[in-house]
Amino acid sequence: MRTLRQPAMVIPSLIFPMMLLAVNAGGLTSATELPGFPADTYLDFAFAFPLMQSAMFGATLAGSEFARDIENGFLNRLALTPMSPAALLAGLLSGVVALALIQATVFLTVGLVIGVDIKSGILGVPVLVALSVLTSLGFGCLGTILALRTGSGEAVQSFFPLFFVGIFFSSISLPRNLLGGGWFEAVATVNPVSYLVEGMRSLVITGWDVQALALGFGFAVALFAIGLLGASVSMKTRMERT
Repeated sequence: MRTLRQPAMVIPSLIFPMMLLAVNAGGLTSATELPGFPADTYLDFAFAFPLMQSAMFGATLAGSEFARDIENGFLNRLALTPMSPAALLAGLLSGVVALALIQATVFLTVGLVIGVDIKSGILGVPVLVALSVLTSLGFGCLGTILALRTGSGEAVQSFFPLFFVGIFFSSISLPRNLLGGGWFEAVATVNPVSYLVEGMRSLVITGWDVQALALGFGFAVALFAIGLLGASVSMKTRMERT
């Protein structure tokens, strides 16, 4: 409910990714002329970008809101009640899920209107949404860990550029096999974001690529599991301090 009550946080997370998609799709159209480029249009290839960027907003939203609860003493008051830490985490992450669903719905609607061709068809849409939401949950857990460890909304916000850099040091702009074989390709290959992006992208430009989807969902589940474990441990530590 708190997420939906703050349009100033929700609206930018819808507008900025679409603006960057428009800039990239317009400025990098010539990339489709490269031999071996996997998509007919760069718009289709870049459509995974707003979905991936929305996960970054999920991390910032979850972390900033939770840090605010810590800063104003709300968490201290909750510690005096029989509140379950698991329930608090579930409530917090439900806001991330709500935002991710709103973003995925808006992005898919706009994408279809402007001509994005989803090769996996109508059945691929819920799979694309599921992968996007799962990725947002994973990054939301990372934001929660930052909030619990630092207790500062400003500190959480300062990590957003680092998350954003993680996107660009991946295969978000070009396929890994077209990155030239240098250090950038090596970094993109070991960057988990590449496999999350490629899983989403495969549903748009390829159809049903089992390997890309397995890697995408595998890394998303791993990110969520590790993040949730880290958030649970950090919550226990924070509550003990309280």
